[in-house]
Amino acid sequence: MADKISCSLQGLDCANCAAKIEDALRRQGMPDAVVSFATGQLVVPADQLDRARDVIRQVDPNVSVLPPAAPAPREEAAEDDGAPSWRRVAEMTVAAALLVAGAVYHDALHDRPWAEYAVFVSAYLLVGRGVLLAALRNLGRGQLFDENFLMTVATLGAFAIHELPEAVAVMLFYAVGEYFQDRAVAGSRRSIRALLAVRPDHANVRRGGELVRVAPESVGVGEEIVVRPGERIPLDGEVIEGFTYVDTSALTGESAPRAAGVGDTVLAGTVNTRGLITVRVTRPFGDSSIARVLQLVEEAAARKAPTERAITAFARWYTPAVVGLAALVALAPPLLLPGAAFADWLHRALVLLVISCPCALVVSVPLSYFGGIGAASRAGVLVKGGNYLDALAKVDTVVWDKTGTLTEGQFRVVSVTAAEGLEATDVLQLAAHAELHSSHPIAAAILEAYGHPVDPGVLTEYAEIAGHGVRARIDGRLVLAGSERLLAQEGIAAPAGDEAAATVVHVAVDGMWAGRIAVADRAKATAAEAVALLRGLGVRRQVMLSGDDRRVAEAVGRSLGLDEVRANLLPEDKVAAVEEIGGAHQAGDRRSGPRRGALAFVGDGINDAPVLSRADVGVAMGGLGADAAIEAADVVIMDDDPAKLAVGVALGRRTRQIVSQNMAFALGVKVLVMLLGTLGMANMWAAVFADVGVALLAILNATRVLRARPTPRGAA
Repeated sequence: MADKISCSLQGLDCANCAAKIEDALRRQGMPDAVVSFATGQLVVPADQLDRARDVIRQVDPNVSVLPPAAPAPREEAAEDDGAPSWRRVAEMTVAAALLVAGAVYHDALHDRPWAEYAVFVSAYLLVGRGVLLAALRNLGRGQLFDENFLMTVATLGAFAIHELPEAVAVMLFYAVGEYFQDRAVAGSRRSIRALLAVRPDHANVRRGGELVRVAPESVGVGEEIVVRPGERIPLDGEVIEGFTYVDTSALTGESAPRAAGVGDTVLAGTVNTRGLITVRVTRPFGDSSIARVLQLVEEAAARKAPTERAITAFARWYTPAVVGLAALVALAPPLLLPGAAFADWLHRALVLLVISCPCALVVSVPLSYFGGIGAASRAGVLVKGGNYLDALAKVDTVVWDKTGTLTEGQFRVVSVTAAEGLEATDVLQLAAHAELHSSHPIAAAILEAYGHPVDPGVLTEYAEIAGHGVRARIDGRLVLAGSERLLAQEGIAAPAGDEAAATVVHVAVDGMWAGRIAVADRAKATAAEAVALLRGLGVRRQVMLSGDDRRVAEAVGRSLGLDEVRANLLPEDKVAAVEEIGGAHQAGDRRSGPRRGALAFVGDGINDAPVLSRADVGVAMGGLGADAAIEAADVVIMDDDPAKLAVGVALGRRTRQIVSQNMAFALGVKVLVMLLGTLGMANMWAAVFADVGVALLAILNATRVLRARPTPRGAA
């Protein structure tokens, strides 16, 4: 499948229109296309962009697709005719004055019908002409159930039964509500885009002996760029000159600057806070950390939560159903009930028409989810879609990987025990040569402890045995370095030791035990806090999986307060353990979901990819841009802080709470006013509140998640 691209949509000012455009794109063979009114974005496979543009032009000529590289359109509340905000306010003010004058001089105007119609029709056209024109355009395209057409029918119907003040009032309050709704949505879009406004706009690159200011996309790998104090680092690279402190909050949510000197890696999107540095570029801009993060956050709208999809489906039949009900209310009673006045029941039907647009839900629900994704991103938790935010909200079981997740993954040798006739240095030398080609952190610790150059020429055979250790032939001798199980498989007895909370690497030469090396890893400073915070959020079970010796793993588990520890696990054993722990869901089918809450697996995202795919939510420690972590997981914690998982869970629950509030409020008010309107106890003013007023309040409620503090308590 082609890569997806994200484009801004100009003129997308109706949530119902966004849903219709998305539905049309999918019916035209583009099932992966997503239109987000909350962000004003179109996400579509790159090879389908031209076809999507043609479909959108047919559905709504007022909406245009900007090129992928073009900036998002400026957010300003504007009518279809392009009137700026100040003109809309002036027109609404004049219309309101005319309405008040018409009400005050009602009796005098009633005696002069031409004057009465002149006053009220003028006021009506001032605030309603855009709605009328849009209704006529949409009618020509066969779109009978959009908000413009329904408002036109309702208000013209009010004119027909000589309810002139009510018709003007409905259109005026609709215009006022739409104005504030547009401003609220525009403000939300600006807030969301502000979270993504970390894209570097230029790079100072050394070319031909001088500094040239260019776009980051034009800088190649190996070129040198100069970053001044206060500038945003434009590309990933290695510092080759200078020393500074780097603000990484754009990627990690952490405010504390990190030191960066010669040899250190710096990432695009972070800010140089102090000294002048020269950086050698190690990745093109398209592969940089910030570019991939921005792309993932922008495309998060494509992964809609089940609630979002349900609301879109609901909107397809809700409006036609209410229109049908309105027609029934207008026609059935006068035909069936003696003495029922047609004008009275027509008025009740017009009330139902005003209520019939589901914008309160179609706008506020996706806005809530994207706001939650934005707030999480600001806190250093990258959630790849609303569906995963929903899953985070339901998490009641967390399975932790040990090394690099709950512990630092920075092993160090704490003791070396040699067999009789050997020295500790002999054991270290043998182990260092055997582990030369291993990428495991324990191998790095042994090589560091040995502290001498290792001659690869003496190594003639090498085999890594997953989860057990390595087998190598060194100067003709067969050397084993690994767990006690590895030696047991070879029939070699390993004497017991008394090392506590340490991983033991046994060394054997030509079938004889030669010694053991104790390697220790420390728990992360926030690991115990992470466990406690999740428990405070109601997570009922927390399990740690480890390939280490049981004694080591259980010592770590006890210190952190975990519910269960499973040790001596091979990679395939971890997959089986996760499937067993989350046995309520079918193995390998994440769509079915668990019967009780959701299971999250937290790992380093590199060698844990199979386990991440089995969990309802795969959470990876991103490590400031680990490629495999960002690709493999559903959620990425960008600064390796396990406590950030609690932030993600809390934000997921807050988002879900706001979505539920909006759904209950919008549907409750609409159903109540529908009932009262049918009984003749609610007028069209109440209907306007049930439509536009409720939508505005729901949008304002949705924006609360954008302002959520990035802490578990603040987000809950």
